[in-house]
Amino acid sequence: MIHPQITPDGRIRWALAARLAPLVDELAVAYAEHPDEVGRLLAAHAANVERLDFAQHSTDMPEYERCIRAAEADGSRDALLDEVPAAEQVDAYLDPDDAITYATRLTKFAAHVRLTRNRNPRP
Repeated sequence: MIHPQITPDGRIRWALAARLAPLVDELAVAYAEHPDEVGRLLAAHAANVERLDFAQHSTDMPEYERCIRAAEADGSRDALLDEVPAAEQVDAYLDPDDAITYATRLTKFAAHVRLTRNRNPRP
């Protein structure tokens, strides 16, 4: 489970880097084992992401085109993640009791931060 933390500046942090490290490692191994296939997937995904970015920031791009480009980026991302067995480990799956516990803990952190800020207003 990802545990929330309070940072020194009073924000709530979810430490995801440790969960992403195996994903990056597996991607590197997949690329080393199959550089042509994974390289083509990476290049295709990069192109799809750039096309999506352009569509999202274009003022005259129709909404259906944005949706198409988002679907293309999702598809190429999914194809890459299929090459990486560790991708499944990044998602956190919680049963209902753990989800309630997690939400309660996060709410307590947020309430603590809010109360601390209200007592000690910064200029």
